[in-house]
Amino acid sequence: QVQLVESGGGLVQSGGSLRLSCAASGSIFSINSMGWYRQAPGKQRELVAVIRRDDNTNYADFVKGRFTISRDNAKNTMFLQMNSLQPEDTAVYYCSADIQTSETFRLIFRYWGQGTQVTVSS
Repeated sequence: QVQLVESGGGLVQSGGSLRLSCAASGSIFSINSMGWYRQAPGKQRELVAVIRRDDNTNYADFVKGRFTISRDNAKNTMFLQMNSLQPEDTAVYYCSADIQTSETFRLIFRYWGQGTQVTVSS
């Protein structure tokens, strides 16, 4: 069993900052890529940022220069520092992790957190 738990969401004014965390726990042998996605009401879930095990990162154009993704491999934790937040950033933010649960059983599965609400007021 693997669990991903997000935290750090909340209500912030336009221009403010929030830091999201995602902690993975359970039967984990290794974690490959981790990512943040978001879903606004009435819209499809979209990729925000992804970070690979070697710390290589990619960002959606709409967050470049404002958001920073990072991870702590020793603690199986990922972060998203969000600065200069705008009302259009309002969404439920989900973390994902591509996890190998066994050294011998080498399949990798993508796990998802339950989501954390981020609301930016104008």
